[in-house]
Amino acid sequence: MPTPKYKRVLLKISGEALIGKKEHGIDDKFISSLAQEITDLKNEGIELIIVIGGGNFFRGSNLEFLGIQRVTADHMGMLATVINSLALQSSLEELNTQCRVMSSIAIDAVCEKYIKRKAERHLEKGRIIILAGGTGNPFFTTDSAASLRAIELDADLLAKATKVDGIYDKDPKINKKAKLFSKISFQDVITKKLAVMDATAVVMCFENHMPLKVFNILKKGNLKKAILNDKIGTKIV
Repeated sequence: MPTPKYKRVLLKISGEALIGKKEHGIDDKFISSLAQEITDLKNEGIELIIVIGGGNFFRGSNLEFLGIQRVTADHMGMLATVINSLALQSSLEELNTQCRVMSSIAIDAVCEKYIKRKAERHLEKGRIIILAGGTGNPFFTTDSAASLRAIELDADLLAKATKVDGIYDKDPKINKKAKLFSKISFQDVITKKLAVMDATAVVMCFENHMPLKVFNILKKGNLKKAILNDKIGTKIV
C-alpha cells in the first residue's frame, strides 16, 4: 500500500451536506455512508480531525434576521454542531471506529471539552476526533474554527467537503462554461473574492501556510479520492 501524501487531515463538513435527500435535519442513509467512507480513509493510516457545521439546523447569521440577538443565535448554531457531531460519532461507532467528540463549549454530560493536548492524545491513540461548538465564540463561523484547529493541531491539509466539485471562475449554476480550477493560489482566492470559505478562514490558512482543498462530498467515494488523489477537487496553496 503506498504511503498516504497526508498524515493528518482536518475534514470540514458543511451541515447542509448531512441533509442528504431530506429537506432539513440529518439523512440517516447519508450519514451512515459518510461514516463508512471516513472509516475507509482512517484505515489508510490517516489521522482524522472533523469539524461539522450546523447549517442543517441553525445558522447564527440567519437567525439574527428573525429578531434573535446575534450572540444568542450564534450559540444556538454552536449547539447544532454538537447535535451533528454526536450523530456522526454514533454512526462511526456502529462500524467499531473509535472516535471522540470534543466541544469548544462545555457540555460535560454529552462530550469532552476541547483541550489541545487531549485532542493530540486521542489522535496518537488512533481515534478520530470530531470538534464541535465552533471556536466557542460568537461571530466566528465553523470555517474559521476548522482553519484554527487545523493550524493548532498541525494538520497537513484542510479539506472542505461541500456540495460542489471545487472552485470555479464563474458560478457553474448560471454559466455552463464555468471553468473548474484544479489548483489556485490563496492570493487569487482573496483578490477575486471567490466563495470558498469565509475571509477570516482563508486568510488564516494563507498566513499559516495551510493547504486547503475544496471538493464535492455528495459523490460517493469522493472523500477518499480527494485526500489520496489531487485530481479531485480544487487545491489552494
